[in-house]
Amino acid sequence: MFTGIIEEIGSVQRISQTGASPFRIRCQKVLEGTRIGDSIAVNGVCLTVSELFDDGFTADLQPVTLRLSNLGSVRIGDGVNLERSVGIGQRFGGHYVQGHIDGMARVVSLIGEGTSILVRLALPAELLRYVVERGFITVDGASLTVMRLWPDGVEVSLVYHTQQSITLPGKRPGDRLNIETDVIAKYVERLIGAIPGADSTMGLLRRSGFA
Repeated sequence: MFTGIIEEIGSVQRISQTGASPFRIRCQKVLEGTRIGDSIAVNGVCLTVSELFDDGFTADLQPVTLRLSNLGSVRIGDGVNLERSVGIGQRFGGHYVQGHIDGMARVVSLIGEGTSILVRLALPAELLRYVVERGFITVDGASLTVMRLWPDGVEVSLVYHTQQSITLPGKRPGDRLNIETDVIAKYVERLIGAIPGADSTMGLLRRSGFA
């Protein structure tokens, strides 16, 4: 489990399409207290640490992870958002993030507004159904608040501190970002689907903008 509060931007050191450990990432902060077998979210993808070094770690990936997330298109030197899994007794600053990517969004625009940056993202319809205004969405592992819903996506706002802490400000229109929607919405839909007459209930919620 993660919170979506990015601890560090790491740098991709090695990419191998063969062998057991295709990614080696240079970092420092997330190495503190980390052991082999622990989980670290890389751009929002929960990965298991397979090797540790003084300046980074290596993680194993499955081919399906490379296909379904933007980890399949990163290059050596690219920055990636990193977060260790939540420990018992830690403060919980973001929201419940599983590290299980639902799909990818496309960057539409980044527009400055004072000291903030407004970022518009295009989302597939199957993901957009789980998003509400002022709700949470995880973008490349970062917990962000949805400022506005569009028919084809969402808009989020990055305050100055967030701009310095995640990779999103450096993205360009057309770039693909990993998205994890709020797991609570998916559980609610699943539970309602088990109730007799739920089809009409879900239809009403969708027309009202709640599902």
